[in-house]
Amino acid sequence: MSGADNANAVCGALDWLGRPVQCSDCPHEVIRAEARCDLGRICVRDQRARRIDRFFAANPEEADKYLKHPYFEARVLAAKYASVFLLAPLMDDPEPDVRTMVAQRLPVNRIAHLANDPDRKVRMVVAQRLEGAALVPMLSDTDYWVRLVAVKRVPEDVLPIAMHDSDAQVRREVARRIKPDVLPAMSFDPDPLVRVAVAARLEPKQLMALVDDRDLRVRYVVAERGTPTILARLQDDPDPEVRRLVGARMRGDDGDVPAS
Repeated sequence: MSGADNANAVCGALDWLGRPVQCSDCPHEVIRAEARCDLGRICVRDQRARRIDRFFAANPEEADKYLKHPYFEARVLAAKYASVFLLAPLMDDPEPDVRTMVAQRLPVNRIAHLANDPDRKVRMVVAQRLEGAALVPMLSDTDYWVRLVAVKRVPEDVLPIAMHDSDAQVRREVARRIKPDVLPAMSFDPDPLVRVAVAARLEPKQLMALVDDRDLRVRYVVAERGTPTILARLQDDPDPEVRRLVGARMRGDDGDVPAS
């Protein structure tokens, strides 16, 4: 057994099929001779993704050769370093992680059809990269995480499409970004944290619509930002913290009160 192969017994390096990695049958003799790989730490034949990644980081010129490797981690990491001109066929790779890497690297005008990929990880990357009108259809994605990514990036003019999204996190993001003239329509959203986001952005006079909100967090934001007329409505609020804030603001102890 060679010294390198003997080292394998110590580091316990295994390939993607669970077999011991042997330097003696590795095709990368030049790389090994130049110390650009290291058994158990930097090795393209190892099953551990970190070791494969280190290999391609040190030897990016080798990545093109591994785009059809049977081990999906090797393909994923080869796609990270390979020439972008060779990546298009991997858009149909059976492994979602490979398609995700390809979606990250190909030019945006090449990945639009991946918005319909069956795996949400791929679609999330697409949503992070598409722009403008191309992103709008993703507001109807079946996965709320994809819709959440999309709603953070679509033009403000199309956000009303997502005002009634089935997921409260998506609607909360809509409330943070939607144009002020449309925002009051979200004042009666069924989720209190959406209404909190609305209360944080409405004009102080518009907060009257939320003065009797059933959630104390919403009323607290109203008390923080409301006009004197609104504060007067909250003097007898059932929550002591809301009453304390109202009293402090009416006395001028907690910042200026906007004009009624």
